[in-house]
Order: sequence, then C-alpha cells, then structure tokens
Amino acid sequence: MNDLEKKLADLELQLSNQEKLAALGMLSAGIVHEIQNPLNFVINFSKLSQKLLKDIEDVLSEVNNSLPNDSKEELDDILSDLKDNMSRIEENGNRVSSIVKGILLYSRGNEEFTPTNLKDLVHEYIWLSYHALRANNKNFNVSIQENYEECVPLLNIIPQDVSRAVLNIMNNACYAVLCKARETSDTSYAPTIKIDVKKEDGKVKLIFEDNGIGIPDEVCKNLFTPFFTTKPIGKGTGLGLSISKSIIEGKHRGTLEVETKVNEYTRFTITLPIT
Repeated sequence: MNDLEKKLADLELQLSNQEKLAALGMLSAGIVHEIQNPLNFVINFSKLSQKLLKDIEDVLSEVNNSLPNDSKEELDDILSDLKDNMSRIEENGNRVSSIVKGILLYSRGNEEFTPTNLKDLVHEYIWLSYHALRANNKNFNVSIQENYEECVPLLNIIPQDVSRAVLNIMNNACYAVLCKARETSDTSYAPTIKIDVKKEDGKVKLIFEDNGIGIPDEVCKNLFTPFFTTKPIGKGTGLGLSISKSIIEGKHRGTLEVETKVNEYTRFTITLPIT
C-alpha cells in the first residue's frame, strides 16, 4: 500500500468513526428527551408530597396533645425523615434535569455563552464521571479531593461544552488510577484525584491531578491528535482530549496543558480568561 492509499484508508476510517458518533449523538438526544418527561413527574410529585407533609403536620399539631410523649416523638421523627427524603429527591431530580438540559442543548448545537458558576459545574461533572466508573467497576474506589477558592467569579462560557471537557479529562484520570490499581503490586497504593479551581493573574485555573499510570513521552506527543488512543478497542475513540482542547482553546480562548511522569502522576491544567 502506497502513501496515498494509506492516507485514503485513514480518512475513510475517520469518516466512518464520525458517522458512528453522529448516529450515537442523535440516539442519545432522543433518549435524553424521553427521560425528561418522567423526570418532571418525579420533581413535581416530590414538591407536592412536601406540601402534603406540611398539611399532615398541621393536622397532627391539633391532636398532638392527646398523644403519649413517645408517640409524639416517633411521629415527629418520621415526618422529619420524610421531609428530608422528599427534599433530597427534588434536589437530585433537579440536578439530573440540569444535566439532561445540557445534553439537549449540546445535541442541538447551542453555542450560547452564559455566566456560569464553574465550581458547581466542575463538582457536578466530576462526580458524574466517578459514578459512571463505579457502575462498571463496583469494587473500585478512588479518593476525590476538591478544593474550590471562594473568590472565583462567574465565567462567561458555553457550559455544556466546558462540562464536556471536564468530563473527558476526569474520565481519563479515573481510567489512569484504575489501571494502576489493577497493575501495581504495591498494597499501599491509594488511587487519588485532586481537583483545584482557583483565580490566578486575572484568569481561572482548573487543575486535575491523578496519581495513576502517567503518560510516556511518545504518547504525550500525540495526546491531542484526533483518533489517537492507547486504550483497548471499545474503551476509547481517541477524540476526548482533541475535542477538549478545541473547546478550551478554540472556543474559549483559554489553554489546556498537561504535565506527567510515568507511574507517578498526570496533571491537566485548564486556564480560562475571566473576561
């Protein structure tokens, strides 16, 4: 096979992968849309149930004097637990709804810059990544250490795009520590991922650091090349980091940099301008 044929074959493979991703995107958007309706029921009925609990409290307050003290305390505890549970259902329902709306906006090509609390966005998506990892590796645990400076202002960003970059980098960090946990003979190894969000020199820095397998120099050179991956077939498309770099540097005029040492650590740093 000559160079031209090889280039054509590579191009054909890339186009095929892009077609698969486009089809997957359409399917995901359809699934997400169907999720939204039952999710609305969950949120609305949790609010209604909280109002009903308030009504029950009002009724019970009128008959409380005729009840023994033990029964009063037991009822109060039950009502308190129910109120707390319903509040948690509403809170997490709203969180899922926010994620669903973000996915729909992304699938529709929404490119609107919005003042966004980066700390909340990062927190939401790093835990989304972690729970996705845990769903497929139930015996695996990783220590996630979050450090968010209070002085970080709202940033004018495309939230669904930046969240995608956060998810891609966090997924890689989880994969790195998971691989090391499986490969190392060091029983004292504790998988750890540190996330820092801080203001520095008129910019906001978002830093992901893991103590996983690290990245060899020859891999680092191609890290942001589209379709380049060292993961086994079915584990990665080789698009995550190239897309993340395009989002951060192309759309948001920031930077995405990596520092690493094999078998010790990898540190990705996203820098975003405040204005």
